[in-house]
Amino acid sequence: QLQLVESGGGLVQPGGSLRLSCAASGFTLAYSAIGWFRQAPGKEREGVSCISIGGIYSNYVDSVKGRFTVSRDNAKNTVYLQMNSLKPEDTAVYYCATAARCSQYIGGYKFWGQGTQVSVSE
Repeated sequence: QLQLVESGGGLVQPGGSLRLSCAASGFTLAYSAIGWFRQAPGKEREGVSCISIGGIYSNYVDSVKGRFTVSRDNAKNTVYLQMNSLKPEDTAVYYCATAARCSQYIGGYKFWGQGTQVSVSE
């Protein structure tokens, strides 16, 4: 069974950190670019970050630059999103998804996980 599973979400205070994981089973993540997205209540899903197949290229939405870092460990078949200096506006369900290449076009991401909730609050 092909699965993409996000984990690592939770409740954290402003200024805190979380590390999200995106783990694949049934297929190899090494052959895909991986995007991280988030969706807050009442808002559209937005792209947060993407890492290329080889991990050489990555990008970030302006609101998380300098705070979030994406990385991948192909040996563990897992991609990570390290989130530091979290803010209340980072509260959302976070998703990872596979693509042939990093793109701003959400339609280019074909296989999605179920998401993990991140809540930033006092």
